[in-house]
Amino acid sequence: MTWAQALLLAALQGITELFPVSSLGHTVILPALLGWGDVQRLPTFLPFVVLLHLATAAALLLFYRAEWAGIVRAFLASAVRGRLAHTPEEHLAWMLFFGTLPAGLLGFLFEAPLKVLFATPLVASALLVVNGGIMLLTERLLRRRPAAPAGTPATTGALAAARDGGAGPLPGPPGPLPPGGAPPAGRGPGSRTIQDLAWRGAVLIGAAQALALLPGISRSAVTMCAGLLLGMSHEAAARYAFLLATPVILAAGLLEVPVLFEAGPEQLAIAAAGAVVAGVTAYLSVRFLTRYFRFGSLDPFAYYCLIVGLGSLVYLAAHGA
Repeated sequence: MTWAQALLLAALQGITELFPVSSLGHTVILPALLGWGDVQRLPTFLPFVVLLHLATAAALLLFYRAEWAGIVRAFLASAVRGRLAHTPEEHLAWMLFFGTLPAGLLGFLFEAPLKVLFATPLVASALLVVNGGIMLLTERLLRRRPAAPAGTPATTGALAAARDGGAGPLPGPPGPLPPGGAPPAGRGPGSRTIQDLAWRGAVLIGAAQALALLPGISRSAVTMCAGLLLGMSHEAAARYAFLLATPVILAAGLLEVPVLFEAGPEQLAIAAAGAVVAGVTAYLSVRFLTRYFRFGSLDPFAYYCLIVGLGSLVYLAAHGA
């Protein structure tokens, strides 16, 4: 892999990893479109891509550094104590733990067959179309939901979990009432936060995240869609998706990055430079997206995936790629 190829892929990775458009799909498709030959089949290609993902994880850790410090402390304190104290930090820590399990398990079981797909641009193009369709369908379903009437009492605990497939507080004693002793006002679909998520909902979102093991399916897209369908707002679903991505990316790096050290000093230097580029662009991306999802939707990204996926599919099929 040349310096120009590596830096271009790194910039693309940093920009698209957190955007719901599948950075891995772009990384597989772009070399085929640019006529780079079988660069995807190089033994260092997958570890290089994983290193770029690790740089993205570093950008996420930097952006959410205060939250991650609290998450780690809360998780360790809860584990030592042997029970959940229902603080926001401990709740978030355990929701990330439950959300990480499905992708970790499926990645371990299906690592070998999934690696074959990393070098198949046609498959990645088709799955990019599927990714766009998932986002578009999710947004359409959300717009058909009736809004909760004003003043409706909040649905909590088992009732919320039963109705929304796991969106609701973690089982246990209720937390303190707000000042004055009045219960919180009702929140309709699309207004729940991570604190309203129960372990069943976290597992469901984690199972959706496992779909991102396929090139062309975006981790951010499927985790956000799952969160939205469980009643979370776009802002809350994006925040949970970005936090949830970090442990899976780090775990993948532990498995694949050592292969890079067999590639020689030049490839190591190229990979290191690519990691810097990917980290910087990823940090800028997460800053933009956390602001965008305060008011924006997934529709623009869905249409982008449909157009790019279909266009790549037609081009690659016509050229026998």
